[in-house]
Amino acid sequence: MNLADLPQHFLRLHFLSLGMKGLEDPLIIRSMRDDTLEGKRIIKDLLNQSDNRSCADCGAPDPKWASSNIGVFICLKCCGVHRSLGTHISKVLSVTLDDWSDDEIDAMIEVGGNSSANSIYEAFIPEGVKKPGPDASHEERTRFIRSKYELQEFLKPSLRIASRPSERGTLQSSFSRKIMDSFRSSNSSKKSEGMVEFIGLLKVKVINGTNLAIRDMLSSDPYVVLNLGPQTAQTNVVKSNLNPVWNQELMLSVPQDFGPLKLRVFDHDTFSADDIMGEAEVDLQPMITSAMAFGDAGMFGDMQIGKWLKSHDNALITDSTVNIVDGKVKQEVSLKLQNVESGEIELELEWMPLDQ
Repeated sequence: MNLADLPQHFLRLHFLSLGMKGLEDPLIIRSMRDDTLEGKRIIKDLLNQSDNRSCADCGAPDPKWASSNIGVFICLKCCGVHRSLGTHISKVLSVTLDDWSDDEIDAMIEVGGNSSANSIYEAFIPEGVKKPGPDASHEERTRFIRSKYELQEFLKPSLRIASRPSERGTLQSSFSRKIMDSFRSSNSSKKSEGMVEFIGLLKVKVINGTNLAIRDMLSSDPYVVLNLGPQTAQTNVVKSNLNPVWNQELMLSVPQDFGPLKLRVFDHDTFSADDIMGEAEVDLQPMITSAMAFGDAGMFGDMQIGKWLKSHDNALITDSTVNIVDGKVKQEVSLKLQNVESGEIELELEWMPLDQ
């Protein structure tokens, strides 16, 4: 068997069995330093993924900490609660300050990010239990995080493991194996037991941006991230352009209990976390309600069937009409980006029923 085929912890044991003399070799020292830098680069790349730019537990932006054995990125306030749980439940590491082992990096990669982790750890949040926000008190955070990870109250019943304090070390490894198996299963098949029922598909054509905010010296490298529930879709990056044209189509599944389509624009940075350039939400209710009421759009000529009205509490620049065009339900949407100094985004939505 080749050494490269052995798991990392066996390789480390093998290396130690050879004695520490080899550590004096400059080539080995340089290799170890390069491995450390590569590990930090991998963790930073994971952090830059759209679903990892906010804390897994409270949603605070720009987390700089992670639970390496759970596989989530967390903020400083939630980090303190995680530490109090003990390393047998959550081993907290700094994204920038700590050295990461190969096993810890592999575990983060295998989980797949905050959205993937939360689809398991928050699968069944009971009615009346509210997830804390960025401004939540320490008591609220502690109560939720303990319920989520230590008491396992929000997991699928098949993943829960009851334990007494004296058994936690042994059972936690069994629990971790079951969690990892669940991640592997959910990543390989999104139609696994417990997944939500979908009622249709939403095709979103991200057309262009206008007068976007400057986040580099003179310009920005913008891209758009869409979220519908736990789903994420992302456009390409347009280099050095405040008026980018994407004309890129993204596809999302629409669950039965759908919420708003969330849109965020980011400036791509090579050596640091990407900067946000504004956000907006699209109310899908007018389009989907109208489309389902009319049924087969192919039976009708071109006509208006619904409208989303501009108001002070949405991001619309002008009223957005829902139309049947060539037998398809479409909606053009012009959005003024929120929480930023400037910027507009043009979208075209198309509703696609599952039987289409």
